[in-house]
Amino acid sequence: MNDLARRIDAVLPQTQCTRCGYPDCARYAQAIASQQADINQCPPGGAEGIVRLAAITGQPIAPLNTSHGIEGPLTVAVIDENWCIGCTLCIKACPTDAIVGSNKRMHTVIEPHCTGCELCLPVCPVDCIALEMVSGERTGWQAWTDTQAEQARERYRQRQQRTARESVEHEQRLEAKAEMKLADLAAHSQHTDPATLNQKRSVIEAALARARARREAAAEPERPAE
Repeated sequence: MNDLARRIDAVLPQTQCTRCGYPDCARYAQAIASQQADINQCPPGGAEGIVRLAAITGQPIAPLNTSHGIEGPLTVAVIDENWCIGCTLCIKACPTDAIVGSNKRMHTVIEPHCTGCELCLPVCPVDCIALEMVSGERTGWQAWTDTQAEQARERYRQRQQRTARESVEHEQRLEAKAEMKLADLAAHSQHTDPATLNQKRSVIEAALARARARREAAAEPERPAE
């Protein structure tokens, strides 16, 4: 991320709601910096957010593009515990790890960590999540503080690190299992035909090669933006 993108990201509300059309606030900031996105695509930032972005980018102030949503009060998700089935889908969708619970156990929202992103709503199969307004008539940046935005950014960053680590650990477990089978394929197969065993060996070796390639690609340092 270049300096301009970092400055833009610093004035975004960090709800990570994706309403701007990008996967997160950082990607939206990069798109603005590279002139691939307009500064009026962030409903949580609202009119004041557009003014902040205009000051940084030099672009003219424009009304919020309502195709991305409308400016509104700060909301937090509330789970109806009587209907929650413990599917964990909302936990996986939450960008700031604001929902806690486990499989087939009731979930609950940690209110101070919820950004009101609404990403948990469409994934709930029993429609047991509602939004509760917590800022009264205050909207946009009047309903949201820089401190809250920084906390949301940090929690999102920590979640990204955790999920990336868990993905690597999962890949490593699969690789170890595949390598164990490869070391003594006959003992781990119901087949005894040499041709069939050789075919399975080729499949496993190809899968291991792809896994190693993904790991090496992920380890490459990110190239700085122009």
